[in-house]
Parts: sequence; C-alpha cells; structure tokens
Amino acid sequence: MHKRILIVEDEASIRDMVSFALRKADMEAIAAADARAAQIAIAEQVPDLILLDWMLPGMSGLDLARRLRKEELSREIPIIMLTARGEEMDRVNGLEAGVDDYVVKPFSTRELIARIKAVLRRSQGDDGSGMVELGGLRIDGPAHRVFAGEEPVPIGPTEYRLLYFFMTHAERVYTRAQLLDHVWGGSVYVEERTVDVHIRRLRKTLEPWQLDAMVQTVRGSGYRFSANT
Repeated sequence: MHKRILIVEDEASIRDMVSFALRKADMEAIAAADARAAQIAIAEQVPDLILLDWMLPGMSGLDLARRLRKEELSREIPIIMLTARGEEMDRVNGLEAGVDDYVVKPFSTRELIARIKAVLRRSQGDDGSGMVELGGLRIDGPAHRVFAGEEPVPIGPTEYRLLYFFMTHAERVYTRAQLLDHVWGGSVYVEERTVDVHIRRLRKTLEPWQLDAMVQTVRGSGYRFSANT
C-alpha cells in the first residue's frame, strides 16, 4: 500500500518537484498551499506523513505544527519541516513544536526521500511491538499506545520510540550518540542536540502524571530511565 504524504507548501514549483519525487518513490502525494487546505486534507484522509513548509501565508508552518500536535486526529502524524531557516535556534523551535525532522532548503529530492523513509520507519517500525510496564507506565505495542495507569498518554511518534527504548533498557545510562543510533538509526544524519529537544518533549508528555522525573539527566554522560526516582 502506497504511503500517503501531505505536502504543505505555498510555492507551486516546490510542490510539483516534491510530488514528482514522491511518485517516483512509489508514494502518494497530496498537496496543500496553506494551513487551512492542509487541515481540510487531513480531515478527509489522515496522511502517513506531513511535509510542512515553515513560511506559509496566514498561519505559519510552526503554528500549524503546534496545532496539529494538540488535535487527536493529527497528534501522531510524523512531520518533517521544510525550511530555509538553517539557524540552530529555528531548528530547535521546530522540534519543540512537535516536528520530527527538518530539511533545510535548498535540498535534493534524494535527501528528502531518504529522510521521509527514515521517519516513517521510526514511527511505524516494529521496535515497539511488545507489552512493557514500568513505574506506572504501560506500553501497548500492538496498539502503539501508552498508558499512565489506565489513562491514555497522548504521545508523538518519536517520543513513543524514545520511551519504548528507555523502558526496555531501564536503569542504564546512554549517551546522546547511543540514543541517536538506537532510536533514530544510523542511516540519516541527525544532530545530537535533537536528542535533548526530544527528551524535553518526552518529559513534558509525562509531566501531567508526575512521571517526568523518570527521565533522568546523568551529568557528563547522557540520560537514564529509572522508576527509582
């Protein structure tokens, strides 16, 4: 079954280029020129991944990403931000808003397709296929859901993978590089700073249940997940 990719981009030439590359890669391309059109497309049929331009008319891509992460229908859809903004703070802002990866313009379609495939593997891979329970948290791998007690925990795809890895490797300290290798995979370059952003997002996800302290920073070494807080 073809993966359905929603391209949210106001420049027609980029939409056409990306759509062509996606079809060549055996994916289905759906295009939207602004945030409103994107929300209508998502309501009609939920895509497998969203390519989201930072600079959009009306609502910015950053604001749209934040909105999509708050809505149940779109909360778990992986998002890759397309941006001409290469500065580190802008990338961090995008990741904090709920984006799973970013590609800086100008980009090659080959790189973009590689990033899309990597993010799809992370969000739909089989690493989270088991049932895991620890410290009041429970992962239902087959359903791809997380529970705190009996309450469902809204969680993004990358945080899900990170939490699954932590819970199946509890009490061990992992460096940022090791987490990148185990959770993101070594096929696509991702900066170590990205790990810090997703750790903050995971803690924020667990905070309403006072479980955020289980994600521990080990100064000078990396991170550890422990039920012994």
